[in-house]
Amino acid sequence: MSIALDNRRRVTVQRLSIVAATLWVCLILMSLFAPSTNDISPRTGDPVLRNFSAVRGDTGSIKVTMADESYTLERRGSEWVMAETGGYPVRTDRLNTLAEGLETLTWGARRTDNPERMERLGLGDPRKGGNGVLVQVFATNGALTAEMITGRRGDRLYARDAGEDVAFRAEGELPPLYTRQAWLDLDIVDIEDSAISAVRLTDSSGASIYLTREAGGGPRSFTPAPPHQNDRLRSRLAASTTALAVSRLSPIDVKPQADLTSRAVARHITETYDGLEIDLRAWREPDGHWVTLRAVEAGDAARRAQTINDRAEGWAFKLTEYDWQEFAPRVSSIVIKTPVPTSIDGPPPITSDFQP
Repeated sequence: MSIALDNRRRVTVQRLSIVAATLWVCLILMSLFAPSTNDISPRTGDPVLRNFSAVRGDTGSIKVTMADESYTLERRGSEWVMAETGGYPVRTDRLNTLAEGLETLTWGARRTDNPERMERLGLGDPRKGGNGVLVQVFATNGALTAEMITGRRGDRLYARDAGEDVAFRAEGELPPLYTRQAWLDLDIVDIEDSAISAVRLTDSSGASIYLTREAGGGPRSFTPAPPHQNDRLRSRLAASTTALAVSRLSPIDVKPQADLTSRAVARHITETYDGLEIDLRAWREPDGHWVTLRAVEAGDAARRAQTINDRAEGWAFKLTEYDWQEFAPRVSSIVIKTPVPTSIDGPPPITSDFQP
């Protein structure tokens, strides 16, 4: 009897132990997945920028500050421009996305009030060298109307009041803010390489070359043409690279042409089969490599020329040194020059005002 009783007691204890362990597991899971009281905040669901909806129509500028860079989107009349470029227009689509984002962004779950953890959420104060982005909204009279620090960690957006060390998830979306170049519409020229028929180049020494190809010719079919038809190509690839350079024009920054301090060191004129000409000049400045350009109206290309000039006239566009070299190579790197008999008819050489 005592043995049977002991067995029943042992079974009962085992069952009670299993039930107790199950309850503990349930409690642990509930603690892991249940909302934390630390996440609860009276702000949840409220606009991050409380006043933005009311002042949006009177916004005069939006300043974006990072630890190593800042830029200002500024209203000038009916147009929005970037102040740091001397007033170059910013992309309307990105501006609209930013305005909608600032108006609809709301506070989500509370994350931390530990200043040392702000960097982990991308919310370090950029005024102190942190990794966050300070966004400040100013009215047309210059008054500060709203501000916040925002940042990203992975695909999550976070925000905090610029004067507080309390971080929150931010519900909504903002366009990328970390580079000012993304705001500038620098897609100035849209020409397919197959549309280019010829290029005239004058380099810094004053040497010139004229390269042409027949319609339907391949990228490496450019050859010297009158009055330089006696020149011999060093490399078809080198000729092709400079002849088609404008089809790859990819500026990385912009400033007023009036801010250029040097003289142009090369002239590069692209011609298309339908009569469009892009007259580009290359500048080597203390702050990098720049080009200016103007389209020449001719025949059916007049409308395209005007569109280019409306966006490019009065501005200088910065290129990487690698891209810039395609517009300003030494002529001697493309051809071996030979004397040109004066009796040969053909287009006159480009008149150059460049200094050697």
